[in-house]
Amino acid sequence: MKISNETKVGVLSIVALTILILGFNFLKGKDLFTKTRKIYAVFSDLGPLSKSNEVKINGYVIGTVYDLQARDKDISGIIATINLTKDVNIPADSKAYISSPLVGASFIAIEKGDSTALLKVGDTLQTRLDAGILDDVKAQLNPTLNKIRQVLDTLTLTLTGVNGVLTVEAKINLHQIFNNLNSATSSLASIVNPQTGALGKTLNNTEAITDNLKKNNEAITATIGNAKKASEKLAALDIQPTIDSLKQMVVTLKSFMSKLDNPNGTLGALVNDKTIYNKLKDAILGAEILIDDLKAHPKRYVNFSIFGKKDKGGYLNSPLAKDSLPSKE
Repeated sequence: MKISNETKVGVLSIVALTILILGFNFLKGKDLFTKTRKIYAVFSDLGPLSKSNEVKINGYVIGTVYDLQARDKDISGIIATINLTKDVNIPADSKAYISSPLVGASFIAIEKGDSTALLKVGDTLQTRLDAGILDDVKAQLNPTLNKIRQVLDTLTLTLTGVNGVLTVEAKINLHQIFNNLNSATSSLASIVNPQTGALGKTLNNTEAITDNLKKNNEAITATIGNAKKASEKLAALDIQPTIDSLKQMVVTLKSFMSKLDNPNGTLGALVNDKTIYNKLKDAILGAEILIDDLKAHPKRYVNFSIFGKKDKGGYLNSPLAKDSLPSKE
């Protein structure tokens, strides 16, 4: 049997509409295929609670918020219809409250009571207000905020009193003090600046020196090793004979100097007596003249004649210049 296109379109439309209805109800927290039980709770303020939000006992999801309706025209309360999807026993004295966590959606939390009687379908839960995390924080901060306000009020009064007591000159001085503090703070900031500050440059120089030492570590180690070897060789040398020789030389030098200072000795007389010095100088000069004359007139001293010759004179009275002596033929 051939199915027409119109029939196919109709069937598909019905299926799509059914899926749409089921999906819409599922998103609203309604399950058309599951038998549900409904109970109620009346709240004075819903906060961020909305339909389809979860209902939990000890963190376990037992249902969803099915509907929210005002109790009267004055909205003296809002009736929340709770659709229980789990078969659980809820004591009759249990209380419901709206929990609003910092992260996530709000939900209705049921705090179980101790009663042996259980809630029945259509019963209404007792409710209470829950402060929430933000309200708890606010409640804890309120005393601190009040103290801060009191301190600020006291500080304002104090500054007002000080402003009334201080003279114009005192105010100027106080202003200068604050300016000096500001300048000192700026100077300190410039000093500790890692790029341009003196402290930063010093640290950079220290780091550069450390890097150089690290790079030259092998050379420094070798130098220290050489110095150590030289010290060991010097320690191994027997320098006592050298020291003894130096001591003997010092003794001899002292003896020579004592003789030189003694006017009764030959050296002392030569050094200290000017007459002996002059005579010795004249003797040396005469010897030098005699030697020069012998070189200039050798025949005068070695030429002999039987009949004799008259001495023509021409004796030297002073030494000849070194370049005036006759050359040998």
